[in-house]
Amino acid sequence: MRQSTVTVQWTGNLQFVGTDSGKHSVVISSHDEKNHTGVKPSEMLLLALGACSAYDVVTILQKKQLDLVGLMVAVTGEQETDPPWTFRRIHLDYALRGRQLAEAGVQQAIELSLDKYCSVAATVSGRADITHSFKLEEDGSNETTGGGQ
Repeated sequence: MRQSTVTVQWTGNLQFVGTDSGKHSVVISSHDEKNHTGVKPSEMLLLALGACSAYDVVTILQKKQLDLVGLMVAVTGEQETDPPWTFRRIHLDYALRGRQLAEAGVQQAIELSLDKYCSVAATVSGRADITHSFKLEEDGSNETTGGGQ
């Protein structure tokens, strides 16, 4: 088993500094009148899922020697209205830009990420329904779209 340790330091009000095992930090806070200085903890989960999958997709497409120039992932989560406000549905919408990106190759990379490699997706998938879609943009102009579960 691999183990990671991160720290969360309270800095006052409802504001915290989270530091990862490599000493990289991020400000975390609620989003009320006094504390709108950092990322909401629940949205940190969505960011982690998007970043984890983006990392995998870039790595897989590079191994396939596909010419990826840009990638953005928009992650939308639907939470329960009552505590603990569990995410029940999460959708990842990938926008990829490159030269001659094959729709099938991109679909496969996304599915491998979400179904096999992304630790955040594996952790969340038992509680939330994770879906995805993607849009390809030729590094010039033409666009195609695809999607799946």
